[in-house]
Amino acid sequence: MLTVITYDVNTEDADGRRRLRKVAKHCVNYGQRVQNSVFECDADAATMARIRNDLIKLIDQDRDSLRFYYLGNSYRTKIEHIGAKPSYDPEGFLSL
Repeated sequence: MLTVITYDVNTEDADGRRRLRKVAKHCVNYGQRVQNSVFECDADAATMARIRNDLIKLIDQDRDSLRFYYLGNSYRTKIEHIGAKPSYDPEGFLSL
């Protein structure tokens, strides 16, 4: 199931910048960064639930926000990419 995760972390203080780094690092472990605060994750429902719960623990819900877009398994018809940064195949090999 493809899920898009977006986040907005308030970085006005050192704690916010630390939270931002932790959220980004956690997302990098499970998905592909497609824009600065946007990740695409191809994972089953149980893994996505774990990722969601982990991210909720990392943010300050009074100052930060998370959004999850569950695109499912038929996501190819729901995504259109235009412009720089060529798209990638979430089910394909990710080179590091």
